[in-house]
Amino acid sequence: MIRISSQQVFSGGVNRLQELNASLNKTQQQISTGKKVNQPSDDPVAAARILKLDQEVKRIETYQRNTSLADNRLKQEESALASATDIIQRIRELTVQAGNGALSVTDRDSIAAELQERVDQLADITNTQDASGEYVFSGFQGRQPAFVKQPDGSWQYNGDEGQRVLEIDDGVTVPVSDPGKGIFVDIPRAVTVKDYTPANPAAPDGYISDLTLDDAQALRSAFAPRVPDDMTVTIGAAGAITVTDPNGNTLGTGTVGEPFTVAGVSLTVNDAVAGDTFTLGVGDRQSMFGTIENLISGLTSIDKGSPKGSAAYDALIAESLANLDNAQESITLKQTELGGRMNAVESTQGFLEDSNLYAKDIRSQLQDVDYSEAISNLSFQSFVLQAAQQSFAKVSQLSLFDRL
Repeated sequence: MIRISSQQVFSGGVNRLQELNASLNKTQQQISTGKKVNQPSDDPVAAARILKLDQEVKRIETYQRNTSLADNRLKQEESALASATDIIQRIRELTVQAGNGALSVTDRDSIAAELQERVDQLADITNTQDASGEYVFSGFQGRQPAFVKQPDGSWQYNGDEGQRVLEIDDGVTVPVSDPGKGIFVDIPRAVTVKDYTPANPAAPDGYISDLTLDDAQALRSAFAPRVPDDMTVTIGAAGAITVTDPNGNTLGTGTVGEPFTVAGVSLTVNDAVAGDTFTLGVGDRQSMFGTIENLISGLTSIDKGSPKGSAAYDALIAESLANLDNAQESITLKQTELGGRMNAVESTQGFLEDSNLYAKDIRSQLQDVDYSEAISNLSFQSFVLQAAQQSFAKVSQLSLFDRL
C-alpha cells in the first residue's frame, strides 16, 4: 500500500492546475497575437526558421524597392529621350524647309527663330530632374545641370561621364542613369571643311561643294587599322588634286572643277589654284546643340548671292541633315539599350515577387495560428481546467479532520 500525504495531494493538484492554466494562457496568447510561436521556447526549430524567413523577406523587400526605383528612373529617362526625338524630328523638318531655294531672307529668319526655341526646349529636356531633384543626364554630378548656357549663347555639357548603377538582386546590378555626354555630345559629325589655306590671298577663294560621305566602309578601310582622321586636299599644277591622310599617304586624286570620290567621300573643288589646301574633317564629333547652333548661324549669315555662298548654304543644309540623322541614331541606340534594362528590371521584379510570396507562405505555415484549431483547443483546455478545479476541490476534502 502506498501512502499519500495530504501535502502530496495538495502539491500535485496545484501543479496540475498550474500546468493546465499555463496551457490555457499560451493558447489565449496565440489567439490574441495570431502567432503559434511567440517565443523561441514555444518551438525552437520553428523559431529559428521563422527568423531566417523574416530576414529573407526584408532582403527581398529591399530589392523590390530598388527595382521600383530603377524602373521609375529608366522610364523617366526613356520619356525624356522620346521628347528629345520629337524635337530633333521637328528641327529636321525645319532644316528641310530651309533648303528650299525659293525662301526669302525673312523666311529663313523665321525658321532660325523657331530653331532657337527648339534649342531651348531641348536644353530643358536634357536637364530633366528626377523625383529627388537630381539631374538625370549629369552622370555623378547629379546636383548640377547637365547643360549650361554660356555667355555666347551656346550650350555646354556640365556633368561628367559617370554612370550610376543599382543592385536589384544578389549580384545583379542595372545602370539607372546615362551621362548626357555620350548621348547628346559625342555624336559623329558629317564630313566638313575644317580649314582652307589659299596659296594667294589676293586670288579668288576656292571652295568645295557637294561634299558627302557616300561609303563609310570605304572610309574605314582607307584608314585601317587606324580610326578615320582628317584628310588634306592639296591643289597642284594644272588643277591636279591630291588627297592625303595625316601621315602623308595618298588616298586619291582628282581635278579642280570635276566631282570625284576618294575613300568613300565625294566632293568637287571649285576656283582653287595651285598651292591651295583644304582640311576635311572625317572623324570629328559634334553635339546636338552645336549642330543646331551652326545651322541657326548659317541661316542668318550666309549670303546665297554668289556661287560660293550658294554652295556654302547647300553644304550647311546637307551637313545639318546628316548630323541630325546621327543625333537621332544616338538617341535610338540609347532607347534600345534602355529597353533591355527595363526588361531586365521587369523580369527581376517578377522573380522577387514570386520569392516574396513563397517566403511569406512558408513563414505563415510555421508562424500563423489556425484560429479554428486554437479556439477548439481553448474550449477543451477550459473544460479540462474546470474539471480539474472541481476534482481538486473534492479531493482536498478527503481528510479525517473533515469527519470529526
